[in-house]
Amino acid sequence: MPSALVLLAEGAEEMEAIICVDVLRRANIDVTLAGLNGTAPITCCKNVKVVPDKSLDDALKGGSYDVMICPGGEKGAQLLSESQVVGKALKDQEKAGRFLAAVCAGPLIFLAHGVGKGKKVTSHPLVAGKLKGDYKYLEDRVVVDGKFITSRAPGTCFEFALAIIEQIQGKDKAKSLIDPLLIKM
Repeated sequence: MPSALVLLAEGAEEMEAIICVDVLRRANIDVTLAGLNGTAPITCCKNVKVVPDKSLDDALKGGSYDVMICPGGEKGAQLLSESQVVGKALKDQEKAGRFLAAVCAGPLIFLAHGVGKGKKVTSHPLVAGKLKGDYKYLEDRVVVDGKFITSRAPGTCFEFALAIIEQIQGKDKAKSLIDPLLIKM
């Protein structure tokens, strides 16, 4: 079964995390929500509390993942950007040739840890200027460049999740979720 690791820190954008988790699980991807500082409930940027499945440390001990996903949220992205554990995990994922995905302010985490330099990316417009020197910046709703998948904001998360599914499981699997979810593409 394909697997995904969603990195979760205080101040994460809850829609970006939860929409991705939900859609990926509907595609039968084994998704683990990993709390940066353990398994205590995390208060997201709009005050929704999310309980991680595992601590990040425990999740990383459990083996490799087909994709690691970084949701945005200004504070959440900042905390993930400052974490050496996150930096090592992202670098190991890139070195192994597995997928890395980020949405909204999430690509700033890639920048902070030096992964994917020179790749095509997108993000929330408010952080675009920070990414333009190190990446080829596009304003598309979702950008896939090799093993890097990026997207813009909560409103693009269904497309983002479907792009992840398409890369891991193929176009037919991604398309199979559009009608049942009433997604307008």
